[in-house]
Amino acid sequence: MKSTHPPKMAETLLAWYDRHRRSLPWRAKAGRVADPYHVWLSEIMLQQTTVPAVKPYYETFLRRWPTVEDLARAPLNDILAAWAGLGYYARARNLHKCAAIVTERHGGRFPDSEDALRELPGIGRYTAAAIAAIAYDRQATILDGNVERVMSRLHRLQTALPKAKAELWVLAEQVTPAERAGDYAQAIMDLGATICTPQKPACSLCPWQSDCAAFAAGDQET
Repeated sequence: MKSTHPPKMAETLLAWYDRHRRSLPWRAKAGRVADPYHVWLSEIMLQQTTVPAVKPYYETFLRRWPTVEDLARAPLNDILAAWAGLGYYARARNLHKCAAIVTERHGGRFPDSEDALRELPGIGRYTAAAIAAIAYDRQATILDGNVERVMSRLHRLQTALPKAKAELWVLAEQVTPAERAGDYAQAIMDLGATICTPQKPACSLCPWQSDCAAFAAGDQET
């Protein structure tokens, strides 16, 4: 199924988000501009990890290294020690490398385009889009596990992952709005994390229920 009203769907989701947005340590308050350093740090930490696990690490890092320049100057061993327990230590090493490049080549300011962000260590397609959208309000499409699940159900996609990846990117792009792109990115993450969950999705509370092909067919849990 392909929605014939993607702009309307984005509006519906944003209206839901304005009422139900999660309060997260790295998320800017409504109406405030997000700090690119905070967005980047949280997105790297959240890779293959849960929000509850990341919160104390994020707060510790921000307390010890409040700016990207502070992180760049820190000894790698200190960063690895503070990272202990989060796993996938290549992320911590890339964190340090990325901080150094942003400090030395970009004057301590993260680039605002997806292409430039993807040139930095540890930043792939999803993370670049998340930073561009959330920190700079660029129209950038995000596709993490939560968004994959939302899109798969919304369109009742029959193709299995990883084959479905390319199709999922296209479907996600179709509904990504030009306005309030950062809020939309966070809204669709929240939708997948709190409503369109892997088991027992709360379809009765979903703002996209009427557009969802899997719900209409009654097989959203499969």
